[in-house]
Amino acid sequence: MTQPRQFVIEADGGSRGNPGPAGYGAVVIDPATGETLAEAAEYIGVATNNVAEYKGLIAGLKAAKALVPDASADGALRVRVRMDSKLVVEQMSGRWKIKHPDMKPLAAEAARILPASAVTYEWIPRERNKHADRLANEAMDAGKRGKQWEPSASTASLDTPRSSAASGLPPVSGPPGDAAAGAAKARAALASRPAAASPAAPQVGWGAAPDLGAPATFVLLRHGETALTPEKRFSGSGGSDPELSAAGRHQAECIARSLADRGTVEEIVSSPLRRCRETAAAVAARLGLEVRIEEGLRETDFGAWEGLTFAEVRERYGTDLDAWLASAKVAPTGGGESFAEVARRVSATRDRLTTRYAGRTVLLVTHVTPIKTLVRLALGAPPEAMFRMELSAASVSAVAYYADGNASVRLLNDTSHLR
Repeated sequence: MTQPRQFVIEADGGSRGNPGPAGYGAVVIDPATGETLAEAAEYIGVATNNVAEYKGLIAGLKAAKALVPDASADGALRVRVRMDSKLVVEQMSGRWKIKHPDMKPLAAEAARILPASAVTYEWIPRERNKHADRLANEAMDAGKRGKQWEPSASTASLDTPRSSAASGLPPVSGPPGDAAAGAAKARAALASRPAAASPAAPQVGWGAAPDLGAPATFVLLRHGETALTPEKRFSGSGGSDPELSAAGRHQAECIARSLADRGTVEEIVSSPLRRCRETAAAVAARLGLEVRIEEGLRETDFGAWEGLTFAEVRERYGTDLDAWLASAKVAPTGGGESFAEVARRVSATRDRLTTRYAGRTVLLVTHVTPIKTLVRLALGAPPEAMFRMELSAASVSAVAYYADGNASVRLLNDTSHLR
């Protein structure tokens, strides 16, 4: 009996804006030698990350089929698809439902290219998908110039030296749809950030700027209401850690539906406090993502003021309150955190997360002070600006962080999903 041909397909897609100018890349590899057998890439105009990722999968499957004349025959071809998109891998493996209308026809098209018994899916980390990622970025770069990707101009194979590639490829085996467990979620394959020779000051103004690739975009979600929220009581990280109220749980479901409809969030990171974890869990259940806990996103410790209203603090600790309102360096009564201390904590957290999630859209579920601090720092505003922002429960704000150090506030206190 003739042994089936075996291929590995690595595919990726990206969108610089999500939605924005988008492209995909795919490579077909001999799993025994690591040799590149075929490459495909294309600029597809304005689309989302997920559409581009599916387009990359389709192109890879078609390229593999073209290499084997009788590929549709049962047992003629075995393919392992490797992608760093958890969404595509899980949906094509049949473990996640395909809810978004843009994804359904693409998934159906991919499923028709080869027999279901011939294809298995595996999630891989982004750093192991560099060849396809580079192809996708080359396609987007070509589209920016008003052209299409040309194989002769590609340098994507340089990202994956084939002398070592074969040892990193798993055998093409396992039951149909068997995907390796992965911790990462759907992600955007966006422009890699070139290392600068020396730090440069952020460019400001409206002049022409270099293409910095996609920013790390933080969607900042304030948690839903607790019993303390409508009473306007201080509720930080040094108090009772209340759960969401019935109203707060409803708000969490509303924002979960809204974010699922948008389809742009790729990772979820939450404050460790219960109200944020519960809000994040509602969104994660809708999006099929996991929640990473980040201590740096917790609310200010308000010390002895925890659980009190502003009027009660004014009555009991009037002098301390006046000093706190006058200076970001003054902490609340009883050993709480000053806004200056919170700013240092939040800044360090921001720097970690922008590095970790470069080019991705990440939902940060957190509190009033961290969100206001991120917005203030992005605007270069003074500490007193903290008292001039309104942030409703379950409101959404957004800040984008670019490779040159610039930041752009894109949204503040949006509550349209609650109406």
